Amino acid sequence: MVDTMREGWTELDGWTETEQAVAKEAFERAYGRAVERLVATVRDRTTALNSAESVWQLHDYLSIERHTMEGRFDFRLDGILFVFASLVKDELLTIKELTGLDAEKLAKIGAMSRF
Repeated sequence: MVDTMREGWTELDGWTETEQAVAKEAFERAYGRAVERLVATVRDRTTALNSAESVWQLHDYLSIERHTMEGRFDFRLDGILFVFASLVKDELLTIKELTGLDAEKLAKIGAMSRF
């Protein structure tokens, strides 16, 4: 997980300290769920390993997942609404878990998560 949250963000940046804390906690919760989901999938796939080809397929899957997770779990407030919408859409996070963000941010996340 990449954490590029800058210290000292102010309300002028559009995020209160409370919102930043809510966002960080929700982000970390979703990351944990994504890791749990990945581990469960890998466990399932390893039971089907029966050839070199199946091992290489698992390797390819893990490479893709690593790339996807590293790109997705990049905590920057300037793009976090899109990340949250994606996480809600993929059921790694709920809108309710974002309670504490202002109504406009929640509405944007909710709208984007439907696409």
